[in-house]
Amino acid sequence: MTLHSVLVLAFDGVRLLDVSAPLEVFSTAGAAGAAGAAGAGYEVRVCSPGGRDVRTSCGLRIGADLAAGEASGADTLIVPGAVDVELCTALAPTVAALAARSRRVASVCTGAFALGAAGLLAGRRATTHWEHAAGLARRYPDVEVTADAIHVRDGEVWTSAGVTAGIDLCLALVEEDRGPAEARAVARDLVVFLQRPGGQSQFSAASRTPPTGHPVVRPLLDAVAADPAADHSASALARRAGVSARHLARLFREQIGATPAAYVERVRVEAARMLLEGGASVTGAAARSGLGSDESLRRAFARHFGVTPSAYLARFRTTAGKAYA
Repeated sequence: MTLHSVLVLAFDGVRLLDVSAPLEVFSTAGAAGAAGAAGAGYEVRVCSPGGRDVRTSCGLRIGADLAAGEASGADTLIVPGAVDVELCTALAPTVAALAARSRRVASVCTGAFALGAAGLLAGRRATTHWEHAAGLARRYPDVEVTADAIHVRDGEVWTSAGVTAGIDLCLALVEEDRGPAEARAVARDLVVFLQRPGGQSQFSAASRTPPTGHPVVRPLLDAVAADPAADHSASALARRAGVSARHLARLFREQIGATPAAYVERVRVEAARMLLEGGASVTGAAARSGLGSDESLRRAFARHFGVTPSAYLARFRTTAGKAYA
């Protein structure tokens, strides 16, 4: 049996789950392979820049099998992330050297910043944690950042969204290596989705108020946030601000990067989400948020979260498990 080598780069400040999730997926797949499943098993090792143990962001120590400079290469290189993206960018020389000796490279969460700093994302599509997607796009303008994706593949470079998305990414890698049946077996063993529904926007704050103090735009943003269900049509907002609708549209594009209508919808969707999580019905949430009808709410949820309101509620309203008598 030919073993598929996986090398996971660990470093001080790394997020624990960014490391442990790939280890769990590949070791589970490797055990299945060793038990006789078709295809290759996995040999998984952890390396660190100096070969020493590292302390994760939560304080737990992880032992390294070898130093990054001693690694002869791997079929798959996994680059985890950190809360502080500067810790990731500082890894650029190490990542570049390891990537040159690896067949494919994958990042988890903000590990995409390490790939970007190493020049591995230039001209490619990529993703990262939703909270850092805009920062990745600003720092590396030659990268097409797909902010809502759970994971993205561009050639032999893979990137994934935040933290637990590393499981989704590694299941996709297992599926490529050994087929969907093996990936499903691993997903069942770990009790996770093989492919979760929707994108990562369903986990983000959809309408955080943009940081602008513009004397025309700021009062309008506050008014929309205070009463999402009020009349916030473009013409109504323009009248309130004492400017033309065309001028207001230009100000919104300059200050928050969206049209007035798009911003109002984001706020209303966020209001509807909070109402649903608070126990409101779909009809009630649609009416009180200003979205109007059930169908309007469903379409808005599909645009922003990639799931229906009922599917969203099934995952986010409660953490209580199913009770059995």
